[in-house]
Amino acid sequence: MRIFFSFVLACVVGIAGAGYLWLHHPLSLVTPTVDLSIEPGSSGREIAAAVVESGVAINPDLLYAWFRLSGLSRQIRAGSYELNRETTPRSLLDKLVRGEEALRSVTLVEGWTFRQVREALGKADQLKPDSKSLSADDIMQRLGKPGVPAEGHFFPDTYTYSKGSSDMALLLRAMHAMDKRLQAAWSQRDPKSPVKTPEDALILASIIEKETGAPADRTKIASVFSNRLAIGMRLQTDPTVIYGIGAGFDGNLRKKDLQTDTPWNTYTRNGLPPTAIAMPGKAALLASVQPAPTRYLYFVARGDGSSHFSTTLDEHNRAVNRYQRGQ
Repeated sequence: MRIFFSFVLACVVGIAGAGYLWLHHPLSLVTPTVDLSIEPGSSGREIAAAVVESGVAINPDLLYAWFRLSGLSRQIRAGSYELNRETTPRSLLDKLVRGEEALRSVTLVEGWTFRQVREALGKADQLKPDSKSLSADDIMQRLGKPGVPAEGHFFPDTYTYSKGSSDMALLLRAMHAMDKRLQAAWSQRDPKSPVKTPEDALILASIIEKETGAPADRTKIASVFSNRLAIGMRLQTDPTVIYGIGAGFDGNLRKKDLQTDTPWNTYTRNGLPPTAIAMPGKAALLASVQPAPTRYLYFVARGDGSSHFSTTLDEHNRAVNRYQRGQ
């Protein structure tokens, strides 16, 4: 009898040891990494089969048994996962229960136009291009803002997403982020600011974003445009003219371009343009409603990224001769 119990004990220890080794032994993958997709509502057996179908050489019944014995099979989360050759059955289950999906990311840059945003989303890895065939107006309608221009209404930031996610879902997140940032800035608006609506602040912020070379100059640039708006002086800012030219702009802004009227040409039209011209960041949004308290009406690039500011046209012309013409 003692021999029998010793045999049973040895078997139990052996099975436990083999189980331990199996749980902690790296999975055999057909490639260095494989992508595993688990659909919502999948059963433990279906998940085990999906692991095998993704490119993992393992007995699905054994894997399913592990899921069941762990007591965690019903806590496995749907999603897209990336497995590598260091993944073990134990770490696999931990990953699936924690929902550690394989995330990609795409960065939307401050100062980008909506056209550039769409180009970036079109090149993003494993992002589903649901917006590809839609116009900008169609996109805004599907995002719940019919009639609102797309330009400027998405916040520049780095966004993570799961493999196979829709670009429309990412755009919705970016739109909500801009709504939040714009409202936060608007709540801090200087009562003396000439912008009267959050949309005006967004438009002005987009111009500030495009004109700012040195961050330290941002609020002073905002003051130039705010001062001009306050006295009815045209903004006369090149980025708005370039935006109005559109995709046909060849990189060289000519005198005739400044004289050619478009809805965005602030040399030929008073006030703000009808829409934003780019995506402003948080600092530009705040500058649009909290400009520096100056009397500046002009600024010119020094050539090092910073700008020289002037209160009179004579002073401005001297600065132009110095920094632009080398006189």
